[in-house]
Amino acid sequence: MAQADACACGDEYELELKVEVLGEMIKSVRKEKHLTQEQLGKLVGVNKSQISKLERNTKNVTLETILRVFRALKTNIKFSLERMDENFKMA
Repeated sequence: MAQADACACGDEYELELKVEVLGEMIKSVRKEKHLTQEQLGKLVGVNKSQISKLERNTKNVTLETILRVFRALKTNIKFSLERMDENFKMA
């Protein structure tokens, strides 16, 4: 049982790291394109605060919003979703 608990903790930690990388990536691309959070928010159709939350890795951001952000930034993104031992890819 302890091993299962360790795996669950590891999976949660991995998820947090990936969300952190996503936020950093969005911020980096936004700055490369010389956009403010407010300008990007207008392109996406959300408030500046939503862009800020996304960049700070707040977890309650929808996949739809993330995809809209990358479309607004004219940047491609590929997701790899994993469920148990099966891989699902979404591009």
